[in-house]
Amino acid sequence: MSGDPSRLYPARPLLAASAAVLRGDRILLATRGRAPLRDLFSLPGGLVEPGETLAEAALRELREETGVAAEVIAPIRPIEFIEPEADGRVRHHYVICPHAARWLSGDGVPGEEAGSIRWFREDEIETVQTTPGLLPVLRAAFAIGRAEAARESSTPFPRSR
Repeated sequence: MSGDPSRLYPARPLLAASAAVLRGDRILLATRGRAPLRDLFSLPGGLVEPGETLAEAALRELREETGVAAEVIAPIRPIEFIEPEADGRVRHHYVICPHAARWLSGDGVPGEEAGSIRWFREDEIETVQTTPGLLPVLRAAFAIGRAEAARESSTPFPRSR
């Protein structure tokens, strides 16, 4: 999501994907470097390009914005960001498809699109200023991560990392 003028007052919703990267007991959040919602913590992500799957777009955006590599574990329920004007026109409308992902490498490097980068524990996410609708996504990602860890600990041959 950017302040790109071509994305203002869209004829239809814009499709985006994001990655909720889990690294042990922490999740990666970055402040948005651009409008809308500049400086609020969110998940790295952006628009899906033609020919890309949602998961591919989420992982590409993650690498581009933060330098972090991950693998998708599971999709999370989509959220929408709709910003109406007083006159009834819709200034922004994004459908964002987040994905829980397992960290592979990289600590995160801030850039133009992702400002401050930080790894948060689950008990810290309520204290952070986030983009609208993000807290349920983060809770879902942590739950998926716990379920994945429980599955791996119960299998005789855990996945190698």
